[in-house]
Amino acid sequence: MTDSLRNFLADVRSLVVLSGAGVSTGSGIPDYRDRNGDWKHSQPIQFGDFMANASSRRRYWARSYIGWRRFSGARPNAAHHALARLEQTGKVDTVITQNVDRLHSEAGSRKVIDLHGDLSKVRCMSCEARTERSDFQVALEEANPGWTAQAKQFRADGDAELVENAEADFNVPGCTACNGILKPDVVMFGENVPQGRVDEGMQAVERADALLVVGSSLMVFSGFRFARRAGELGKPLAIVNRGRTRADDIAGLKVDEDCASVLPAAVDCVAG
Repeated sequence: MTDSLRNFLADVRSLVVLSGAGVSTGSGIPDYRDRNGDWKHSQPIQFGDFMANASSRRRYWARSYIGWRRFSGARPNAAHHALARLEQTGKVDTVITQNVDRLHSEAGSRKVIDLHGDLSKVRCMSCEARTERSDFQVALEEANPGWTAQAKQFRADGDAELVENAEADFNVPGCTACNGILKPDVVMFGENVPQGRVDEGMQAVERADALLVVGSSLMVFSGFRFARRAGELGKPLAIVNRGRTRADDIAGLKVDEDCASVLPAAVDCVAG
């Protein structure tokens, strides 16, 4: 299968890479879904619930407060570095990532669309002020002196499952400018991807010769739409992902392997 992937990469002049959580599992960041594309755990918090309920925000930020320590220490793995090398050959037009960890950029990829945002930023939902997540971590610590909780399990995107009711007395400060609700600067489930990012991604797909999907089941429409568009345009589509994806029936090549295992060798053959 590495030979097939190598041939796919060698034959295209330019491609768009669409990446998902499977690219970052090798960096210690858990993914959301199993090999069948089903949720491994309960679904993440919904945007409407986060905005409507102070208790939901308290639960989210308590879990994030514990999970951030591990998430923020993640570093790019072999898959991220391979894609950055592929970009250096001139073959990668754009990387569209569903991930919020910025690891593609840290690995050296320059043309990256962070489709779902950036977890290292926090945004005020009233005045739009943005702050660093690391600074907000300090603010959470200062608002909760002596508070601690045990993580039963770390989950995707900095989430951590805590012991029951651990967040009951957790305090969440508001925006320092207007006391508004603070939210991670990412697209939550139930929230729309900003149209500008979608348009930019679509333009890249239309420009490039082919689409390579890595580490995504494409079960979420925000990513699947790009695979569907490539199919509509008759452009070659290759998928590297462990397990079923939503676009298996339109892919010309499917490699059911771990990204970090197969991408480096395939890219090395193409990059020289």
